[in-house]
Amino acid sequence: MSLTRSMKTEDYGWQEAPPNSSAYLEPVILRLAKSYGARSVLDAGCGNGYLAERLSGAGFEVTAVDGDVTGVRIARDRAPQVNFQIGLFEDEPPGVFDFVSSTEVVEHLYSPHVLVRYCFDALKPGGILAMSTPYHGYLKNLALSIFDKWDDHHTVHWHGGHIKFWSRKTLTKLLSDAGFEVIAFHGVGRLPFLWKSMVLVGRKPLDTEAAAPPPEQPHRGLRND
Repeated sequence: MSLTRSMKTEDYGWQEAPPNSSAYLEPVILRLAKSYGARSVLDAGCGNGYLAERLSGAGFEVTAVDGDVTGVRIARDRAPQVNFQIGLFEDEPPGVFDFVSSTEVVEHLYSPHVLVRYCFDALKPGGILAMSTPYHGYLKNLALSIFDKWDDHHTVHWHGGHIKFWSRKTLTKLLSDAGFEVIAFHGVGRLPFLWKSMVLVGRKPLDTEAAAPPPEQPHRGLRND
């Protein structure tokens, strides 16, 4: 999990074990990076470096960034061949890349548009972003209600846990507003429409002058509802 300056950088308890989502996300990210002919990859929000290590092992030139100091330390010990950096999404990206992965990060951020703009700026024209987040849709939401799993799913006892819950429609809008052309959707983990996560694939236009401008800052006032 990575942070912006709107969140305090601190230790969120990273261990050496792979994230729970790695079993169903890693194969998809590797396949996408290969299928789009990427050579250089940025992992934005690399956590403990598990995915970055696998990307490097598959032959990609990998740079990985996270704001969690403990996670980056574990990552550097695990995969010294990878260029791991401590950084925030409001910083300049550490270069330009063919492919950017950001897995299970956007749901942790108060200002997710900052992450998406960071990924946009980190890509070469025509470059590819693969972004994953837990999936939410009608059937899954209905199942959570029927089986009384909302408290478990939206747990408030996870330090640094999820604060935004995305659907295909809302994540597509987030990427589109930042200038991406959304070109693919993949549901991953579990049964169709009860997926654990989703992966949206966005392409940075070759003509970046034609890309949409960055979205306006969201309203910061309190709501009455």
